[in-house]
Amino acid sequence: MAKVAVVFHSGYGHTLRMAQAVAEGAGAQLVAIDAEGNLPDTGWETLSAADAIIFGSPTYMGNVSWQFKKFADASSKPWYVQAWKDKVAAGFTNSAGLNGDKQGTLTTMFTLAMQHSMIWVSQGLMPSNTKAATRADINNLVSYSGAIAQSPSDASPAEMLQGDLDTAKLFGKRVAEVAAKFRG
Repeated sequence: MAKVAVVFHSGYGHTLRMAQAVAEGAGAQLVAIDAEGNLPDTGWETLSAADAIIFGSPTYMGNVSWQFKKFADASSKPWYVQAWKDKVAAGFTNSAGLNGDKQGTLTTMFTLAMQHSMIWVSQGLMPSNTKAATRADINNLVSYSGAIAQSPSDASPAEMLQGDLDTAKLFGKRVAEVAAKFRG
């Protein structure tokens, strides 16, 4: 079984809830980036020991939060020695808008993974895009490059749509399965 870590920042609790769903699907350990953009004391060690790292951030102004960016910049130490080379990577995000420019956030995470010479895992789910589809369906927002969710700006984390959370859980499961294949 592959060791998976979910490193994420959550500003209002929605991305935390999504991270929990991803981690449940992957059997992963959560590593929360705090409000100052720092990892817990054992965070870097957890990422170093992982076979797969799943990145998570809310989408703010079309990109990752500044806290996630601080973490990404701090990852230059493992980058310098290519410590994450050939680890599996993936990413997820949440925003208030149906689109919300979430692709910009996923592209930032993808670029971070490529800088580290990691192997990116796609969503791997077909879209729910027929007339009969609802927001409760799996991959209803239709993302291929990572898991995405939408939470209205006046909705609490408890009000997140089950379809988005189920999508996140399936995404985590896929990343863990791919990581297990690479691990051998």
